[in-house]
Amino acid sequence: MVQNVAGQMAELEPEDFYLLSGLEQGMRFSRWVAEGKLPEFSRLDGDEVDYRLDRCERRELVERKTIQYTGFRLTFEGYDALALRTFAERDTLEGVGAPLGVGKESDVYEARSYKPLALKFHREGYTNFREVQKEREYTADRDHISWFYTARKAAEREHEALRSVYPEVSVPRPVDHNRHAVVMEQFDGVELSRAKLEDGQAVGVLDLVLGEMGTAYEQGYVHADMSEYNVAVSSEGVTVFDWPQAVETDHENADELLERDCENVVGYFRRKYPGATPDEVDCEALAAALRDGSFETVRAFA
Repeated sequence: MVQNVAGQMAELEPEDFYLLSGLEQGMRFSRWVAEGKLPEFSRLDGDEVDYRLDRCERRELVERKTIQYTGFRLTFEGYDALALRTFAERDTLEGVGAPLGVGKESDVYEARSYKPLALKFHREGYTNFREVQKEREYTADRDHISWFYTARKAAEREHEALRSVYPEVSVPRPVDHNRHAVVMEQFDGVELSRAKLEDGQAVGVLDLVLGEMGTAYEQGYVHADMSEYNVAVSSEGVTVFDWPQAVETDHENADELLERDCENVVGYFRRKYPGATPDEVDCEALAAALRDGSFETVRAFA
């Protein structure tokens, strides 16, 4: 858990981070780093490596495995520690607070800082690595993929998408990112899947969501995973979050993905608010209207 790692940060010494960084470097080449390679990667002598391995293993920041050799690798907690150290050195955050959301592909926590921030750790590949490798484009060109590479690329993608569409699109304001972690402003609202809208509100909220998708396209991005689980609804409007799978509009599948996003969002409203949502919506025409900036209301496509 990130909170456990955060509580240990004050106990860790610079040499511990040299070891963790050395393991990170070694894992670019193999999933398990041979013990004999660690002095080279960490720039610590053999005795110091042994001492630091013992300290970090007791704190569950590294793990070992005996194969044809004794190998070591970072745990996700060790990778968390490296990211937290970088954020602290940049004065991005001062500490980690309570969980805001823990899921299969990411964990989100309150970040103690100059204002309410959220700290999101990507976990893609940790438990479902093979599935992520098949589904995520950013792993497709790598023969050797570690969990950390997959999660880091997801964080890079999300941060870049947020920077590109903010503030024109209602998304969390991006603040910083490092390795597999993204820091962003917290936002208000209830997840759409848990929101209880009156029928008179439902179609208006649907129009807002579709409008944000159209503006994102103008800014060069398709979300590519729109659903009731990554939209928040508040008295101020809607916020679209979770962007690691976003693609740029010049991507070969961008139009297909935008149409799929339309189908997902419209389908959700049709199931949950059948009395307020048109029975049939031409999602191909709707996606075309979002692309050319002519969208006004979903009812025009019924």
